Formats: sequence, C-alpha cells, structure tokens
Amino acid sequence: MFERFYDMSEQAQVNYIGYATDTARYDFAIVYTKFFFGKPLVVCMQTNRSSLLDADDLNNLDHLQHAFQLKPEEAKELSEFLSMRMPLVPVHDQY
Repeated sequence: MFERFYDMSEQAQVNYIGYATDTARYDFAIVYTKFFFGKPLVVCMQTNRSSLLDADDLNNLDHLQHAFQLKPEEAKELSEFLSMRMPLVPVHDQY
C-alpha cells in the first residue's frame, strides 16, 4: 500500500545543450516545468545525474559538485555556463 502525493502531467519545454571545456565535454537537458517550485530540472545526459536548480542554486558549488560528481573547477565552469541559461524569475510557491 502506498500514499499517492501527486499524479499530474504537463507539456514541458526542454532545452538540450552541449559544450566543451579544455578538459571535458558536457551534454545537459534543462526541463522547464511548473512543478517543483518552478525550478528547472537539469539532467546530465552522460551520467544520468540530475538536480532541481534555479539561479540561486548555481552559486552553491558544493551542491553542483555533489549532484553531478564534478571537480571544484568543473563545478565553477558549470555554474558560469548554466547562469547564462537559467531564468532569473523568482521561484513560485507550488503549494
């Protein structure tokens, strides 16, 4: 037996982006959704790791390192790159 919290569908916008640095190549999907407090779902298509992120979360390099298994310098590069892609609109309250 389980308790269902939600079961909803929506048409979501997905942005696929790939980029390379001097040391690595990255391929991400950013799913823009109204769910999850409006935070986009960022998915690394190479590692299948994902995290809900907004513009404020990109400043937390420790979180990016842990979520995507990156080295400190890679987390900084990802933060800078995604900062150009994330909406600056405030996260809305889902509840």
